[in-house]
Amino acid sequence: MVQIDIYSDTVCPWCFIGKRRLERALAARDDITATIKWHAFQLNPDMPLAGMERERYFAAKFGGPDRAAGVYATIARAGHAERIPFDFDAIPRMPNTIQSHRLVCFADRFGMQEAVVEALFQAFFFDGEDIGDDLTLLRVAHLVGLDRDATSAFLASDDERDTVLAEDLRARRMGINAVPYYVVNGAYAISGAQEPEAFFPLFDLAGVGLAAE
Repeated sequence: MVQIDIYSDTVCPWCFIGKRRLERALAARDDITATIKWHAFQLNPDMPLAGMERERYFAAKFGGPDRAAGVYATIARAGHAERIPFDFDAIPRMPNTIQSHRLVCFADRFGMQEAVVEALFQAFFFDGEDIGDDLTLLRVAHLVGLDRDATSAFLASDDERDTVLAEDLRARRMGINAVPYYVVNGAYAISGAQEPEAFFPLFDLAGVGLAAE
């Protein structure tokens, strides 16, 4: 059994691409059985709780829409290769991601992190939904089978907020400043949306480590 800890953000397109590439890597290695746990990282830790209009975000992050267009064109090409139909024009505003990370923590209690992460990526990158909004998060939760009332009560509380902030802080103390970031068996790390083949040496190292125990 291989444990893979993934630090990511729910508005990170490279994290979505990296998710697909890791899935391909695992599919190619039938000798690997993996348990995956998702951890919070905020690309925009100073984002207002209500989010920010996309044009304002582009100006702050990239210096303007022209430079942003070039960045997103590169991402779109990489996404197309992974059969991810990004629709960046459908995104009217960039959300604060604390609530969505809290939902991922909540889903972990029921073994549903993977489903929630996938649904959040699709809601944001395919449909431009505001995944900082509790109503959107409730829809996502219901879509994957989480209890609506329990999820609503959770989102209305501060439960797991400290967990999200602590994970983000731990990532920065580990030297992580970009995501996705993968840690295999707590010992072997790789950063970025790597091609599937880049994971194979880590899988092999993890297998050697397990055999030596």
